[in-house]
Amino acid sequence: MIFCIVNAGFAQTVMESAKKAGAKGGTILRARGTANPEAEEFFNINIQSDKEILFIIVPTEIRDEVMRKIYEDAGLAEESQGITFSLPVTHTAGLH
Repeated sequence: MIFCIVNAGFAQTVMESAKKAGAKGGTILRARGTANPEAEEFFNINIQSDKEILFIIVPTEIRDEVMRKIYEDAGLAEESQGITFSLPVTHTAGLH
């Protein structure tokens, strides 16, 4: 599962990027972020509190390409100031 956290209003940019790299879709949640001044200074960004978190399940074979495309289009250097990471999914229920 790929997780991506972006400033509010950029979830569609992330989903379009992920789909270009082979993802079929995802889930978007609204969130609020917190950060201390040290984190803002370390990443050299201003942290906006309103966020969107995307959950995108993809096959392992395309994970790196999807993450690369998301970071190119919505990474820390972009207005969306996105970060992305992945975690393995070992069990699911309710999917066919």
